[in-house]
Amino acid sequence: MRALDTIAESIRVGYAHPTTLLNTLIEVENEGGLGAVRRIERQLHLGVTALRERQHPNTELAQTWLNSARAYLITRAERRQAV
Repeated sequence: MRALDTIAESIRVGYAHPTTLLNTLIEVENEGGLGAVRRIERQLHLGVTALRERQHPNTELAQTWLNSARAYLITRAERRQAV
């Protein structure tokens, strides 16, 4: 999945533009539905935990990706309920 490569690269370099976060999550949903976004969220959760244990310098960026994925899922669920 290309999105995982995008996420990993941004964490490696320590930067991700907010538009990149949103566009990546939209791309994931377009390719695999909300289930794919949930899988990304789960991978990010595991990754953040591992990065924290290793005291990786870009852990906060990984946490930002995780928070973004969770916010995206919540927003999509709210929109679906509103319809």
